Amino acid sequence: MKKVYYLSTCDTCKRIMSELNLEGFEKQDIKNEAITKTQVEQMKELAGSYASLFSKVAQKYRALGLNERVLTEEEMKNYILEEYTFLKRPVFIIDNEIFIGNSKKNVEALKSVIGN
Repeated sequence: MKKVYYLSTCDTCKRIMSELNLEGFEKQDIKNEAITKTQVEQMKELAGSYASLFSKVAQKYRALGLNERVLTEEEMKNYILEEYTFLKRPVFIIDNEIFIGNSKKNVEALKSVIGN
């Protein structure tokens, strides 16, 4: 399976995706097609935790005062399901490997797996 979860309005997602050969990838714009419970649970299985999928730089993170609380894994899962902005993006799944976010290290690892 090759899949990418991204936000079409995110310049960083667009830049990263333009640098990669995404032939054969299923693309899901999470703003137009919401992430399902099954999908987020699959991501968590590959990532090891909801914390690794959860974006603490989302504007709503501070707006909702979440920065002042310690969130449980279940709360993080629920926030990701309720609001796409809480998913660290982009998320690439290639077979049984997951690549989360836009850090340089992550993108380089992704490029080496894809063969770019």
